[in-house]
Amino acid sequence: MTDKRSIVIKIGSALLANQDLLTPRFGFLQRLLEDVARLRADGWSVILCSSGSVALGLKIVGETPETAGVSDKQAAAACGMPLLLNAYKQVGHEYGFEIAQILLTLGDFEDHRRFLNTRNTVHRLLEAGVVPIVNENDSITTEQIRVGDNDRLAAKVAQMVGASDLIILTGVDGLYDRNPDDPEAQFVPEVEDVGLYMDATKGKSTLGTGGMATKLQAANMAQEAGVVTWIAQGEVDRPLSTVLSGERRSTKVLANPNPLSGWDSWIANRLQMAGSLVISDEAAKMLGADDRPITRSQIVSMDGDFTRGDVLHIYDQAGTELARGLSDFTSEELRVLTVNPDTPAEQLLGYRSKGEVVRFNNLVMLQSHHLQWDAPSSMVYEVAPPDEDSPLRNA
Repeated sequence: MTDKRSIVIKIGSALLANQDLLTPRFGFLQRLLEDVARLRADGWSVILCSSGSVALGLKIVGETPETAGVSDKQAAAACGMPLLLNAYKQVGHEYGFEIAQILLTLGDFEDHRRFLNTRNTVHRLLEAGVVPIVNENDSITTEQIRVGDNDRLAAKVAQMVGASDLIILTGVDGLYDRNPDDPEAQFVPEVEDVGLYMDATKGKSTLGTGGMATKLQAANMAQEAGVVTWIAQGEVDRPLSTVLSGERRSTKVLANPNPLSGWDSWIANRLQMAGSLVISDEAAKMLGADDRPITRSQIVSMDGDFTRGDVLHIYDQAGTELARGLSDFTSEELRVLTVNPDTPAEQLLGYRSKGEVVRFNNLVMLQSHHLQWDAPSSMVYEVAPPDEDSPLRNA
């Protein structure tokens, strides 16, 4: 259920760190946290998703945004996080509130138990009147196991806590229908279907890891969970309250009026793809129409190395993503099942199973405005009887 008094604020690196000196921008922090105090006085619970640790630590490790590699950025994050938190703490105390740090990784969102544990921690901090400051744990993450950008991280946090609003503060005043450097670019004040504008979102900031594309992806994840997203310029007085009051220009991405449940939203809104299935055209026509699961006989091809409980992306044979759902099998078990279609599942697996790949109650059909993921180019595993000498035959 959406909490009408919770709001998530995402702040980009370019707002928090001086691009030349790579030091905290205390003037911006004063304006930001003064407005946070204003919202708290009005009864809002506020969560900050803050970039900036890598940028603030680069000078300490002797690197620049242009020269830093993966290990440099990991070390810079370790050095910069104390600087970032100290800046927040100093300014926050001026306005009478405490802060807390929560460092997350991809697994904290993709594993449901860790997702719930994180949510409980955030709610407990809010109950105590503490402002949580959430960031990805950049000092230990690599490209393969990271969220990748704090826009989508903020959207996942908003989904997690059931917030009503997500404000993404950035260096521009919102979304344009094309590159804003184009003199014919038109400002877009309100968005219902973000997919209509994805082609217009190119480029990213020097210090940040994402551009307008990641902001729209984040907004789409938020709107499917019933959260309104605002994309706005951060370099103003009262950067938050003026957005909520409509006193200045920003782009508002409307919430879905019929949002997914918390469980369905967790399944449908992924940060990375664990695995994927292509099902037959006949199965695709019936998908979601009744209480039938996805079975091994319906699978045409599959991709990825996944474990039981991972979320799979479900495609038709034309490559259109239809749904997402929890796998009842590991990828290796599923390969054994699909290439031995006439052998009972119990005989192949060594334990009793109905052979349902995705149960109906763990399947979520994608709604019309939900951004789809392209089918993996590596999806070449065709389900067909293996050679007689294959280890998969009657495995």
